[in-house]
Amino acid sequence: MAIGSRNKKVKGPATTQPTPKEQVVIVEVNVEPIELYKILKIENLVEGGGEAKVRIANGEVMLNGLIETRKRKKVYHGDEVEFFGQTLKVSVVAQDN
Repeated sequence: MAIGSRNKKVKGPATTQPTPKEQVVIVEVNVEPIELYKILKIENLVEGGGEAKVRIANGEVMLNGLIETRKRKKVYHGDEVEFFGQTLKVSVVAQDN
């Protein structure tokens, strides 16, 4: 069962090449809430869940502009996760039945 997918969306003027800080990656998930460490796993920014949890505990991840150290912090539609200069925006999509 897949719980998320990638969809890149670029902020900024269309006439210039975006810098990495201007890019926002839309993370589409079909469950809400989703745990913070799973967002990093979905985007393949870490090798696995264990690494994701360590990185979060070390204060390397920001949620909505604030450092977040709770590994299982619930993330909702519209929340922004920042990790190593990359911004991820969570988007909940309807699950087909």
